[in-house]
Amino acid sequence: MKNQNFLKRIGDFALGKGFYIVLFLCVATIGISGYYLLRSVVGSSELTQPAGGGASVTVPDQSVSRPAIPTPKPVQSGGETAADPDPKPAVQPDDPEPVKDTSPEPDTQETNQTVSKVFTWPAQGAVLRDYSLEVLSRDPTMGDWRTHSGLDIAALEGVNVLSISAGTVEQIYEDALMGTTIVVDHGGGLQSWYSNLAPETAVQVGDSVDIGGVLGTVGGSAIAESGESPHVHLETVLNGQPVDPKDYLK
Repeated sequence: MKNQNFLKRIGDFALGKGFYIVLFLCVATIGISGYYLLRSVVGSSELTQPAGGGASVTVPDQSVSRPAIPTPKPVQSGGETAADPDPKPAVQPDDPEPVKDTSPEPDTQETNQTVSKVFTWPAQGAVLRDYSLEVLSRDPTMGDWRTHSGLDIAALEGVNVLSISAGTVEQIYEDALMGTTIVVDHGGGLQSWYSNLAPETAVQVGDSVDIGGVLGTVGGSAIAESGESPHVHLETVLNGQPVDPKDYLK
């Protein structure tokens, strides 16, 4: 009986006050939900706002590359867009004329003369003493060891001495040590020197000689080489420096 009275009171209370309680709970639920929703929106905007306080827009991450943006055309004063002139490709000639090299060509005439020349021995005989500037060789006249800037070729006195190549007689003189000497210029910086000749020569200064042309004869005028058998002393000079005659007498 008591339980029935208790339940009746609760029912009467729910009918009288229950409506307001339910309404209150609904309003509270809506308010709490709105509060959290507003807080989440405000928090998100604070994260995207720069430190300076200005407004900002959050740009979503673009994983796909954007197409190239065309360059805007210039605008004329009247507000119209200037039309691009139709660019015409440069016309190339079918057979362009080669550019001429205006740099001066090296003067190879004299050098080619030296390279293309044919050489011969000034006399036929054994080599008594070789060219030797880097290694000392025994000097039979002085009895010691010294350098030798030429080639001594055995030949009897009176035998013709020949020009090793074509050229021009540049000098004829008496050397205090090497006796009668003839110098022939072959061009290209190359000269040939013939010493220990007889005083009477077959050429004069300025004469042109061919390869194998007679210059004079073997003599005994070289005091510095008087201890050797009769011979012709041959030297070759290239650009003022002595070189081995055997480089040319192949």
